[in-house]
Amino acid sequence: MEIKLSVVIITLNEEKNLERCFISVQDIADEIVVLDSFSTDKTEEICKKYDVKFFQHKFDGHIEQKNRALTYSSNNYVLSMDADEALSPMLIESIKQIKKDCQHDGYYFNRLNNYCGKWIRHTSWSPDRKLRIWDITKGKWGGENPHDKFILNENCSKQYLKGELLHYSFNSLEEHVIQINKFSTIAAKAKYVKGKRAGFIDYIIAPIWEFKRSYFIKLGFLDGYYGFVVSIMTSYSVFLKYIKLKKLWEKE
Repeated sequence: MEIKLSVVIITLNEEKNLERCFISVQDIADEIVVLDSFSTDKTEEICKKYDVKFFQHKFDGHIEQKNRALTYSSNNYVLSMDADEALSPMLIESIKQIKKDCQHDGYYFNRLNNYCGKWIRHTSWSPDRKLRIWDITKGKWGGENPHDKFILNENCSKQYLKGELLHYSFNSLEEHVIQINKFSTIAAKAKYVKGKRAGFIDYIIAPIWEFKRSYFIKLGFLDGYYGFVVSIMTSYSVFLKYIKLKKLWEKE
């Protein structure tokens, strides 16, 4: 079955990343849909330059915003991307093939993360498999904010595609620290709302285990200095999430 494909992106102040993303999808996108959270930079201007279907809505959570963005797609099949991502040449060719002959409800592939200019091929960041192409009538975004994931309905079929989704994550350690602080707050609040608590194992043992898993078991040491940094940062994010959750319960 031949299909048309909508590329769907949510944004907030992404002027540094958007053009790279748009250029990478131009050969496979039948339309590009952007749902913006009222950016104050040149995001809207760049979208107009590339003839993008541009919409705006107040941000009320990653899961909520991504599900909302799907409603603006003109096609059933979508490729969901973040603004700081781009398609590798091999992944572009894989997507071209499934557009000509689509046999499955969803398609997933590896995401390769670039950290401060270095590609991270180990640590808990790799392999980073993402389900990013699907029939929007066959599922919805779920998970727990800010770590959303698309959940296909039962009995849906999916297939692995060759090629990589290139993720330009952070240009500096400062950027990473800012995001860890932001995302750990969101994650702690999400767990608090669900009635989850944090104990000694969560904020002491879990961060230590996460570092060991990322640096030693997942061979982060093979990525050199930045493999160590990523492993430490990942451990730190686990610690912050649970210690903030503990503080929320103490306030109550």
